[in-house]
Amino acid sequence: METVILDAGSPEQIRSAVSEAANRLHLGQIVALPTETVYGLAACAFNATACASVFEAKQRPGFDPLIVHVSGRTMLETVAELPADVADTVKILIAEFWPGPLTFVLPRIAAVPDIVTAGLDTVAVRCSNHPIFKAVIKELGTPLAAPSANRFGSISPTSSSAVMTELSGRIPLIIDSGACSSGMESTIIRVEASGKPKPFIHLLRPGPVTVEMLKKFGKVIAAGQLSPPDGKPEAPGQLSSHYAPQTSLQLLAKPGDFKPEPGRRYAMLSYRGQPKDGYIDLHPWHAVEILSPGSGKLPEAAVRFFFALRKLDECGADTIIAEPVPERGVGLAIQDRLRRAATK
Repeated sequence: METVILDAGSPEQIRSAVSEAANRLHLGQIVALPTETVYGLAACAFNATACASVFEAKQRPGFDPLIVHVSGRTMLETVAELPADVADTVKILIAEFWPGPLTFVLPRIAAVPDIVTAGLDTVAVRCSNHPIFKAVIKELGTPLAAPSANRFGSISPTSSSAVMTELSGRIPLIIDSGACSSGMESTIIRVEASGKPKPFIHLLRPGPVTVEMLKKFGKVIAAGQLSPPDGKPEAPGQLSSHYAPQTSLQLLAKPGDFKPEPGRRYAMLSYRGQPKDGYIDLHPWHAVEILSPGSGKLPEAAVRFFFALRKLDECGADTIIAEPVPERGVGLAIQDRLRRAATK
């Protein structure tokens, strides 16, 4: 299969790309589309055969559910129900964070194919804020199932070239709209009634919508573990090994944990690149990528994270050494991805 990339830089190119993507999706094909988080591999959510093609192209196991993308509240109700005991909170969260990188796990509507939900009674739903993704859904008039456009378990793509590296020859079309603005997959939550005015907000996957942003709407409860107790995820991105480069990765807790082996080539994924942090001068690194040079701004680190990790994966090192990132704000999501990458 030949994989075609369509540029979507100018208004004319965007109109052409949206039309081509919508047409192919309508015909049951799968298409890589940009979102504000990472590039997604989209299929019409009600087309089980098309969704099966997503699993096949990604080599994704059938027990890992997909996220369904909708245009807003009205389309949400075609794929999910709002339980009466949490409906008001969900509506408030939607008003606050949609369109944007927040995904809800909600009871599914029967029309959603089992393959999309991995047989679960729930479905993960979000509304992207990317203009191209929104335009494609509007033109189609139907929800899109769209996990990240990469092979299962590997580094998420934040550019069309990264999608091409991952899925060339496996998918027919990539829409290129440049680099993603968030660079980190959406936050995933499940809202549960608590018997008190504020509900429980279960944080199933950390992301750009942070704990600090969510806690004014309810008591945030983090999963606190790499994978679900029964091994079956209730949302994407919960498996213990995920987001991993081909090169082995070691996440340090402190500088003294680094014990280099003679003859091995080590690359460094640094948070700030500051010598005073104790990591950058530990070793004559084969290559170095710095997430946020100097001051260490977590949003900048999140945007650069997958891009930097992919560069180090391709640099020829034997092992990538990652220094820790502060677990506040979106840093919680970065550390989550590093831990999962390090378990490969």
